[in-house]
Amino acid sequence: MTAFVKHSINMKEKGGRDMKKIIVIVISLMVVMTGIAFAKEYEVKKKAGDFDVEVTIDKNPPVVGKNNMEIGIKDPSGKYVTDAKVKVEYGMSAMPGMPAMDYKTDAISEGNEYKAVMELSMSGPWNVTIKITRGEKTSKVKFSVDAQ
Repeated sequence: MTAFVKHSINMKEKGGRDMKKIIVIVISLMVVMTGIAFAKEYEVKKKAGDFDVEVTIDKNPPVVGKNNMEIGIKDPSGKYVTDAKVKVEYGMSAMPGMPAMDYKTDAISEGNEYKAVMELSMSGPWNVTIKITRGEKTSKVKFSVDAQ
């Protein structure tokens, strides 16, 4: 064989290995990106008076637009509370050139949870308050999210 033919064969073998490396890298990136796209929901667990409250938002981090929220409330004995009135209040503080934004929505009881939709109008930090009224007593859970 001539030197040229040997060189051509080596280049084809190297090219094949390089292509395999590229394919492996692309597939690995796809797997990682799929994992990010299906990341765990945003979760908050807090006390509100005597209640244990667990809030789950379907997107992590929350995004501009609709974010579905599920709220589980348990009494001190560990039983789900299903007879409360639950309101979700969320807002963004005023910034230079922009007034404060404040929104409210009622959470609807479905089974052992309450469901609501937060419609975030822009990215940035949002303050969320969940008000739980049962009988004459109102308890609150406060937390912040950073919408993307």
